[in-house]
Parts: sequence; structure tokens; C-alpha cells
Amino acid sequence: MELAAEDAKLVTLAKASRARISASAGAAVRDQDGRTYTAATVERNSLTISALDLAVAMAISSGASRLEAAAVTAEEDIAVSLAAVRELAEPGAVIVFASPAGQVRQLVNL
Repeated sequence: MELAAEDAKLVTLAKASRARISASAGAAVRDQDGRTYTAATVERNSLTISALDLAVAMAISSGASRLEAAAVTAEEDIAVSLAAVRELAEPGAVIVFASPAGQVRQLVNL
């Protein structure tokens, strides 16, 4: 599946975030101004946050009001809540789900 250059960049950033700490998933989002935010899943005894939720939270805390796109990379298909992304998604926003190697598995249009 061929991605637009900006969406392919999100996949690359999500891959790097996941690999940095050997997390189960990595995510990246792009806001209305083209800024990107990346995160990895946090799984600790006292705290669990999905990579996608954390990337969205980082965008919001930096002043983002809309999201253009998102990407998630993970070893296997994982259950991911799309609620936070849907709340901020611009019309036509897309979420790319990919393997750790960056192979696109699924595109979800919001």
C-alpha cells in the first residue's frame, strides 16, 4: 500500500518510538499545523498508557486542536482505542496501522 510522504513519515516516527524502548507499540500523530508528536506504549506496574493515547495527549498539551493523521506500529494486531483521535480528527483524517518494519496492515479513515 502506497502512503503519502507525510503519512509514511508518521510510520517511520512510530517505528522509532517503539524501538527506542522496546515497547509493544509506537505511535505518531500530526496536528493541524503539521507538527508531529510521538510516543511508545507505557506498561508499568502503576501506569499503563497506549502509545496512541499518549501521542494524542502530547499533541493536546502542546496546543493542538485538530489531528490530520496518525500511525501505530506494533508486532501484532493490538486493540487500540480510537476515541481520542476521533475527538480531534479533521475530516478525512487517516490512521495507519503498520508492522514494526513499517509494512502497512490497515488504513482507517475517520
